Amino acid sequence: MKHSPRHRTTVNCTVLVISLAAGLVACGSDGEPLSTKSYDAAGRIALNTQVGSDKKKADPDKPLEITPSGSDGRITDVTVTDARGRYVAGELSADGSRWHSTSPLAAGTHYTVRVSTEHEDGTTGSKVIEFDTDTPKTRKLLGVTFGPDSGTYGVGQPVTAELSVPVQDKASRAIVESALKVDSVPATEGSWYWVDDKTLHYRPKDYWPAHATVTAYSNLEGVRIGDRLWGGDTKPLTLTTGDRVIAVTDAAAHVMKVYKNDEQIKQIPITTGKPGFETRNGVKVVLDKQSSVRMRGTTIGISASSADSYDLQVHWATRVTWSGEYVHAAPWSVGSQGYANVSHGCTGMSNANAEWFFDTVRLGDVVQVVNSKGEEMSPFGNGYGDWNLDWTKWQKGSALTADTPDGPSAADRARLRPESA
Repeated sequence: MKHSPRHRTTVNCTVLVISLAAGLVACGSDGEPLSTKSYDAAGRIALNTQVGSDKKKADPDKPLEITPSGSDGRITDVTVTDARGRYVAGELSADGSRWHSTSPLAAGTHYTVRVSTEHEDGTTGSKVIEFDTDTPKTRKLLGVTFGPDSGTYGVGQPVTAELSVPVQDKASRAIVESALKVDSVPATEGSWYWVDDKTLHYRPKDYWPAHATVTAYSNLEGVRIGDRLWGGDTKPLTLTTGDRVIAVTDAAAHVMKVYKNDEQIKQIPITTGKPGFETRNGVKVVLDKQSSVRMRGTTIGISASSADSYDLQVHWATRVTWSGEYVHAAPWSVGSQGYANVSHGCTGMSNANAEWFFDTVRLGDVVQVVNSKGEEMSPFGNGYGDWNLDWTKWQKGSALTADTPDGPSAADRARLRPESA
């Protein structure tokens, strides 16, 4: 096929620097001009990685830059993908004279670059460039473990990510966070929050939709995070949500109302924490369920000789904080249920109502306490109090939007006590 010389525009790919005297690893055209007629340029573009008799690969620590040679053509689009289908983010200048990557390349990875160009008279062309990146000899791998275990949860269940290595630097956190993905069907807006250097929580702006499928996965494998720290392989996680079940405990009215898919399905007379042991206000998430659990006053600092001391085998216990707050059967306080608060912080109800509640809720369902004189549920460290941060504050916990706040305070951690009745 013949092309007019006056339409000649070639594409160069330079900037993957190898630490050798030879200098640059470059992608150059074979001199073929771009054309209004389609043609396959992939076979005529080669990555220049030959240095002496050894074949060298591109340095993943270096950015990728693409520019057209000559002054009479411009780049209109660049797509860079690896063998796993991951895209490399980049920016194209307004005049089309330069494209450069804005996200890191992965080590030991094969890349395909597709470049579209346009001549000043409107004729277009395209080039396909392929290259491989090197694997550093000394590196530490960052592992990620998503939680909770796969299964079906309530709409309040956050997704968690535990890192194998602490990540403190904000730039490194941004690389990690941007590669940790959470997708849901139906789709819903959400964000990660850095609880501490090794722990992230992900939640939507509102609760998850009922009967949703939530998938968490990582694109960190092979990506440089920091000095000698690279992303390792991560097992993805898939969760589903059940019905939207929300229990609202009104400590002042001494009643719990349970809603399923926004319709009230039960109203239960209850008792909550008495003066000195007031139940925490705020949104909590079901953490565990035990048909029988022993509760002792000594585990929350009550002396065995105190009039408030207790040692009870409690049935139908639904746990909502790690410090020992439950919704459970309290047959000894049935006369006060619906009228007065007489517990040591838990929400008590009759045996029949507690068994119904136990059978109705699942892990991840929401229990919200209102109108109590107790302290507010802490966002982290005592269960899943994530929903007690409004959306604006939650977003500030992302390394992609703002400075990462501190995790739970020493005072929060000190309040983590076993069981209360």
